[in-house]
Amino acid sequence: MTRPLVVGVDGSEAGLWAADWATDEAALHGLDLRIVHASPWERYEGPVLAESGDMPSEHALAQRIVDRAAERARQRNPDLKITVDILPEDAEAALLREARHAAALVTGCRGRGPITGALLGSVSRSLATHAPSPVVVVRGAPENRQGANGRIVVGVGDSATSTAAIRFAFREAEARRCALDAVRAWRRPAHRPLAHPLFTGDPVHHYEDQAATLLDGALRAPEHEHPDVPVHRVTVEGPAHHVLLTRSVTADLLVLGAPRHQGPLSRPLGRVAHAALQHADCPVAVVPQRAAAS
Repeated sequence: MTRPLVVGVDGSEAGLWAADWATDEAALHGLDLRIVHASPWERYEGPVLAESGDMPSEHALAQRIVDRAAERARQRNPDLKITVDILPEDAEAALLREARHAAALVTGCRGRGPITGALLGSVSRSLATHAPSPVVVVRGAPENRQGANGRIVVGVGDSATSTAAIRFAFREAEARRCALDAVRAWRRPAHRPLAHPLFTGDPVHHYEDQAATLLDGALRAPEHEHPDVPVHRVTVEGPAHHVLLTRSVTADLLVLGAPRHQGPLSRPLGRVAHAALQHADCPVAVVPQRAAAS
């Protein structure tokens, strides 16, 4: 059975942006859309009060949140199969559980008010760090969220973090019939002198050539699998998070990889992904790369 695309909503405007993006994404890939709202209150009081017929404001609010998002999705795409659910647990636990059975998990970039916004920011970071499915945080200007640029950007790191992200980016570009920018940032090590005896010619070209070679290797297989996707190879000197944030200004989606280890060990979200989730000018997809336990 094909897994649904899951979007978490919280009643905020950013949550509705996420629902809009998820609606378009589900239609694009022929997926069902599942809209969920996490309400810890439901665990303790919801069943008892529901049986008595006394439905307090918290339950009514949760129901309005999912109903509003679902109605908005139906108006946006009447043919889409949509289900809704109110989950009786906190947002982080609920969405991590949903991610186990989701094609991808979509959230907004902030919530209702400064305190809730900070909390949901931490939830988004936790999902991007731990979720077994791709996580998309919807942010940026309307033209970026609505796919007006016709361009996806994927950050290409090493094979331990990038392979799944690159394949995800190719699938997205193919479905959207848009261009894909594969970006590799490079830097000259500060500790290595320019007159190193192993270099022949301009040392700057040495590092740039290394980046280009890595990029070619990373793209070879997915380019063969998706021959209709126009791919632009981009090698840029500078910190990766600065390079990718600059590219996000004219992108519809920024795709990044993140390591996932089987077993008790896990790595924190890297600097590049953390910066993108906080500051990118377009939606950001963090795609997990599975690795053996160490």
